[in-house]
Amino acid sequence: MASLAQQFTGLRCSPLSSSRFSKSKPFYSKQTHKPTLFPIVSAVAISNAQTKERAELKKLFEDAYERCRTTPLEGVPFNLDDFNAALEKYDFNAEIGTKVKGTVFKTDNNGALVDITAKSSAYLPVQEACIHKIKHVEDAGIVPGLKDEFVIIGENEVDDSLILSLRSIQYELAWERCRQLQTEDVVVKGKVVSANKGGVVAVVEGLRGFVPFSQISSKSTAEDLIERELPLKFVEVDEEQSRLVLSNRKAMADSQAQLGIGSVVIGTVQSLKPYGAFIDIGGINGLLHVSQISHDRVSDIATVLQPGDTLKVMILSHDRERGRVSLSTKKLEPTPGDMIRNPKLVFEKAEEMAQTFRQRIAQAEAMARADMLRFQPESGLTLSSDGILGPLTSDLPAEGLDLTDVPPAEESGLTVE
Repeated sequence: MASLAQQFTGLRCSPLSSSRFSKSKPFYSKQTHKPTLFPIVSAVAISNAQTKERAELKKLFEDAYERCRTTPLEGVPFNLDDFNAALEKYDFNAEIGTKVKGTVFKTDNNGALVDITAKSSAYLPVQEACIHKIKHVEDAGIVPGLKDEFVIIGENEVDDSLILSLRSIQYELAWERCRQLQTEDVVVKGKVVSANKGGVVAVVEGLRGFVPFSQISSKSTAEDLIERELPLKFVEVDEEQSRLVLSNRKAMADSQAQLGIGSVVIGTVQSLKPYGAFIDIGGINGLLHVSQISHDRVSDIATVLQPGDTLKVMILSHDRERGRVSLSTKKLEPTPGDMIRNPKLVFEKAEEMAQTFRQRIAQAEAMARADMLRFQPESGLTLSSDGILGPLTSDLPAEGLDLTDVPPAEESGLTVE
């Protein structure tokens, strides 16, 4: 209509008289120009074109409506089955205990927001982020972009968002791991965190296990055991009853069985005393006496060893009843004084020197048996080609000889190749 009005503005005509019956000159007199009719024709043509366009659009809408009413999915690659499949893909069971996969997209001081493709985001509180106690979710490696499996443990009544947990899943895995370790009968390390009148509580695989005092090999008090790591074995693993019972005595028995006289073990210096250093060898404290550090005199142990140092030592003697183990680095020195001047060489040659030492011990035992035969000819023992006269008799201690005073290779006259 606006276009039509613009066209009409181009029309011009003479002014009308004040009266319809005036005798003035006719409107179409020779003295006046005839009015131009082309603008009116043009406006009518434009109006017809618009009417035709509207009719065509109306026809298109009517055809589209008819197709939607009769064949709505014609030419559409996404059918009803695809739609149902998409719903099943993004729809999940939001019941408590259901495991869902999600992606962390934001963290704060209290936890993390997780996208689980639900109608609203879910929240992971910091106390549910890890089996261990942490202050921030980042301490457990939970950062934006992390994808993991969570379990639904509740719902926030304020905004109907779901509450998630990783700790519950980690607990399940920890119990499964403990059952596996019990089956394999392996020794594990547990840190003592508390004590009661019946025993101590140690953390193993993130779970709190109970160690009765009757199952602790040392005579240490409960207070002395706090914050210490103990070698432990599993006695009972019952997830349903939430019972985890451990034994330090069983673990120590296995460790002690491996402490053969003359064997080389790796230990860590725990503390220094004027008379020697206490070395932790797999949960057992052994004494490296100052006289067994080196052939050369050691006036100050701190110049040779420091707490936390790792070193190789050889077992000299082991008193199982009293729980005492004597150690030596002196017997491992290729040359007297190496432990002071070049301890690295001592540790590199440790197994080789220990093998030589054990050979000398075997010879010493053979000589001892030979001496016994002189006083017990009726025993029937004979010297083998290896210089061994048979099993140890009851006259020798079951754990072997105390090798503290065995002379070094140089003093025995043997040559070390």
